[in-house]
Amino acid sequence: MITPEYCLLMARYNRWQNAELLKSMESMTDADLRADRSAFFGSIFATVNHLLWGDTLWISRFDGGAGPVETDLTKTDTTDMTHTLAEWSTERFRTDARLVTWAKGVTHLDLTGDLTWYSGSVQSDVSKPRAMCIVQMFNHQTHHRGQVHAMLGAANASMYTTDIPFMPE
Repeated sequence: MITPEYCLLMARYNRWQNAELLKSMESMTDADLRADRSAFFGSIFATVNHLLWGDTLWISRFDGGAGPVETDLTKTDTTDMTHTLAEWSTERFRTDARLVTWAKGVTHLDLTGDLTWYSGSVQSDVSKPRAMCIVQMFNHQTHHRGQVHAMLGAANASMYTTDIPFMPE
């Protein structure tokens, strides 16, 4: 389904896109970042917080490190992980570095078998193919960054390319 090279490419892409996203967000006021834009999570800032929360959760399942304090979605707000853009930027940088470090060590064997975890979304244990879960993590990132990119454009914020072939080496 996927290869170690795919994991590293996508982890690098994620890091690059989040750095570009940060530049665009830094051009906006805090009020603009928190304005309700009628998106699924409301604001740009709420959406990037949800994405950070999700990345932290998924990578903890893959590398065995720390995840969000609370994973039960009936008890937590995934859009409130950080409270300022500076705090988000720091946590985003750490998480992106963690993803790239993990991806650099992925082997073909790491992409086989099932991953089993307790899902706060469905309130039960879940077991799915590990490779599919990795694809889900990267797809989740791209999906929500796409939402944010659309909100940034609608807010007349500075824009950036999202095309993988133009990613710096």
